[in-house]
Amino acid sequence: MAISANEIFETLGMIHAEKLDIRTVTLGIDLHACAGPDVRTVARQAYERVVSVARDLVRVARTVEEEYGIPIVNKRVSVTPVSWFAAACEAEDYVVIARELDRAARDLGIDFIGGYSALVQKDTTAAARRLIQSIPRALAETERLCASVNIGSTKAGLNMEAVRLMGRIVKETAELDAEAAGAACARLVVFCNAVQDNPFMAGAFCGEGEGDTGLSVGISGPGTIRATVQALGREADLQTVAEEIKRVAFKITRAGELIGRKCAQRLGVPFNIVDLSLAPTPAEGDSVADILEALGLDRVGGPGSTAALAMLNDAVKRGGAMATSHAGGMSGAFVPVCEDATMARRAAEGALTIEKLEAMTAVCSVGLDMIVLPGETTPETISGLIADEAAIGMINGKTTAVRVIPAPGRKAGERVDFGGLLGAGPVMPISPHSCAVFVGRGGRIPAPLQGLTN
Repeated sequence: MAISANEIFETLGMIHAEKLDIRTVTLGIDLHACAGPDVRTVARQAYERVVSVARDLVRVARTVEEEYGIPIVNKRVSVTPVSWFAAACEAEDYVVIARELDRAARDLGIDFIGGYSALVQKDTTAAARRLIQSIPRALAETERLCASVNIGSTKAGLNMEAVRLMGRIVKETAELDAEAAGAACARLVVFCNAVQDNPFMAGAFCGEGEGDTGLSVGISGPGTIRATVQALGREADLQTVAEEIKRVAFKITRAGELIGRKCAQRLGVPFNIVDLSLAPTPAEGDSVADILEALGLDRVGGPGSTAALAMLNDAVKRGGAMATSHAGGMSGAFVPVCEDATMARRAAEGALTIEKLEAMTAVCSVGLDMIVLPGETTPETISGLIADEAAIGMINGKTTAVRVIPAPGRKAGERVDFGGLLGAGPVMPISPHSCAVFVGRGGRIPAPLQGLTN
């Protein structure tokens, strides 16, 4: 698809005044060829392949960024789920692979590497179980490695054995990183209906059906959308607002695809997809919550919040889908609490609760994201949150996820600052009522009838 330079120049005002950027370029790398019986050899080969394929990623991204004047915030790599190519290893512990992947990320100068992952939506293989049980140590001993586990899907139902296990894993991960208030949990996400080509962390991996390599781009632009809504004033009806959001999303997506294609061409790898998601940051003015309040909400979390988010999400998708034939990933609006300054404020004020967030995630991407929980939160309660959010994804045929941080020693109402793109936010209260018996039943919640689509 030909993209003219004029279309990019039209976005310059958005870049300078409204915080438009490319949130990430993510290079997917298949590591199946690294499989073998010796875990140290597998780890070394994984390191060597990642470094060899991605050696120019940062340089190329910076060059393209300078040429077109569009900031690229993150440079990342995603790899084949480790539980797949490590399955032939005779070792019981995969942490050595985690360390080597993290070393590759550090040596490349990239921000994150994703793919310390397992897909267990129907049942759990021995390799997947070994990987999942190693996650707390793997994240505690690394800085740039991201982990993800898919515990359900619309086709398979929910693997409640894995849901129960992940509650414990999240809790253990936080406790091993207690000095940093459990920040390692920000690099761990639990999915339902995980997508194979997601460029965003912590859930990126190079999934089934992907090629040897492929470069994907994740766009952003909450500030641009907010400015668009504000410019229309309070008199514009919602259909007019939606149409204008579509128009701006079209421009943002075209710019994102151009940048992605240029990077892929210079790296000598195929261009993969554009993820249309609106991804906020802790920076003021770069907030999805600000868009919703510009639409007319007094406070995000109040009545109307879910409807406003549904309209925003749909308008962004419509505009983006018109602009590219390569839309993929999750392509929606993210509502991470700590990574969105206004979301964090509304949560601290009590306007935004976990229950309201859960309702809002039924109409957007991705789920209960970057929420700090009291340190005393039990593994069973975390499993209950995972099950609830996964059920929304399973029934509605959409991707949902849970990325929560049970901050050791912290109580509801306290504030935790993780720094950088992880942001800061309040410890949010959670219902004290137990779901331990329900979670403890295990087994599998069967796939819903709408999963029988063939």
